[in-house]
Amino acid sequence: MTAEGERGQESPRTWSRRYERPYAMIGGRARASAHAQLAIEALVSTTARADASSAVLTPEQRTIIRAGRDLVSIAEIAALLDVPLTVARILVGDMADEGLVVVHQRTEPLDHPDLDLLRRVLHGLKAI
Repeated sequence: MTAEGERGQESPRTWSRRYERPYAMIGGRARASAHAQLAIEALVSTTARADASSAVLTPEQRTIIRAGRDLVSIAEIAALLDVPLTVARILVGDMADEGLVVVHQRTEPLDHPDLDLLRRVLHGLKAI
């Protein structure tokens, strides 16, 4: 028997560890203060303040800072950290509140999906 239990199934202990850590990272909160509505496609970039604060950051925050040197989406951050999307939103929201990152979101309301964006996403998914 492997650490993951039967083939392809996680043992209760493995499953528990996978979700306990993200829960602890965000202090059990369900959303970030002012950034509760961060879209998954919202882009994140690092500020100059983040580089100066790198000594006191958590490993997850440092990963977000490194990724944010180029524009990176909330979804990509969740994948990099291997955490649920909600956890990534809360971490990024907290960092934005501290001035460590800037979140770039669409400001105009969308009445219908952007077909060009959907085509690019579909093309990217097919390329995977």
